[in-house]
Amino acid sequence: MLFNSLSFLLFLPLVYMLYWFVFPNQLKRQNIMLLLASYMFYSFWDWRFLFLLLFSTGLDYYSGLFMADAKSQVQKRFWFWISIGINLGFLGIFKYYDFFATSFAEMLAQIGWKVNVVLLQIILPVGISFYTFHGLSYVIDIYKDRISPERSFVNYALFVSYFPLLVAGPIERATHLLPQIKAPRVFNFEKSKEGIYQIIWGFFKKVVIADTCAVYVNTIFENYETANSLTLLLGAIYFAFQIYGDFSGYSDIALGVSKLFGIDLLRNFNFPYFSRDIAEFWRRWHISLSSWFRDYLYIPLGGNQGSLTKKIRNTFIIFLVSGFWHGANWTFIVWGALNAFYFLPLLIRQKNRTHLTIVAQGRLFPTPKELFQMLFTFGMTTLAWVFFRAASVTEAFHYLKNMFAFSFNGGIQYLSIDRYSIELVALLMVFIGLEWYAREGEHPIRGRFTALKASVLILGVLLVGTYSNPSSFIYFQF
Repeated sequence: MLFNSLSFLLFLPLVYMLYWFVFPNQLKRQNIMLLLASYMFYSFWDWRFLFLLLFSTGLDYYSGLFMADAKSQVQKRFWFWISIGINLGFLGIFKYYDFFATSFAEMLAQIGWKVNVVLLQIILPVGISFYTFHGLSYVIDIYKDRISPERSFVNYALFVSYFPLLVAGPIERATHLLPQIKAPRVFNFEKSKEGIYQIIWGFFKKVVIADTCAVYVNTIFENYETANSLTLLLGAIYFAFQIYGDFSGYSDIALGVSKLFGIDLLRNFNFPYFSRDIAEFWRRWHISLSSWFRDYLYIPLGGNQGSLTKKIRNTFIIFLVSGFWHGANWTFIVWGALNAFYFLPLLIRQKNRTHLTIVAQGRLFPTPKELFQMLFTFGMTTLAWVFFRAASVTEAFHYLKNMFAFSFNGGIQYLSIDRYSIELVALLMVFIGLEWYAREGEHPIRGRFTALKASVLILGVLLVGTYSNPSSFIYFQF
């Protein structure tokens, strides 16, 4: 079930009415109802994968209990590795087996050995990377004695399967979400209103910005061999806004929907394109994933402690694993490596924690230096996004080669696209202005005249949004 689908627009009010008006002040029944609604939400993609979600949930739930009740460290370690091994095993089989098998065969072919590998060619379960990481963090925290296991299966299952975050995050922590699931929730009109405003802003990002940019991005990337440099540059910039509008739009909708039920989720984006260096960008982009890798991989490896060589090693590991998490393709690994190279000068010069405040805080405009820093960081990020979007590493290099050929014959080539063309540039400028206005909060629908602002955005969604070819959210594939 997509957030931007008619079925969800029918599903959400029904669940909301049942939650607050049929089961008010009945925490246990509210949680059971939310859990059943979450399983219904997930089964709309493929009900068969619901059994995998249930198995993963049961595995981590009981592993947590067995670790807490273990009589020895050996028993505790046994259940810990059982959970870790099976979780990563499922993720490896469904997401990475075909990639490794194909890469192995291609490597042998380079030395003259032809191998016929057996490929599984199975569908990737929606959200498997996200709910697997929920379970992994829970099991690791219990093993490290940071938390006690949750004894209620319903509460734990809801933590893993809560429908606003189930298929594309944010990646929650038991320390943040479980206490809210276990605490009584009272209807709060202001919180519900704030949730609706955030949902509206998320829809605007998705159907007006992301899906409109996608029309151009798809055509330009499919015809990159014949497009001139200016068109390819615009294609890369459009994709930067597409992926941001798509993923942060999903996160805004998820956070807004969750507020309707009195539950706060972790913030996932904090205006990353206003970052002044790549380190600040990664503190503001996909925050829940970046912090997950920091806490469960980077710090255990030694973090920023030890020699410079170890710091560089840890940085590359974290970025390469992050790239690989996104998908079984060398393009994602190169994308991760490129971001690691971006990060290195800051790490070596110990400048990776320079920009910890909001840019131009309390001021209307940035300084010329801040403007240059933001544009430079956005430019580097946009170049890296080409590898993220391209079908192969070879295609990405050819795309960049043609983009830097400085061929401007024919001006901007919009090919056979029927949607408005130059108006999209103006629309993106308006979007940047709205984001800049909102950068000290969560979204632009704040302060005075919130109802008017929300109405204008709804009108924009209805009049300017792209509906002829409704698309899934990009991060559903991860």
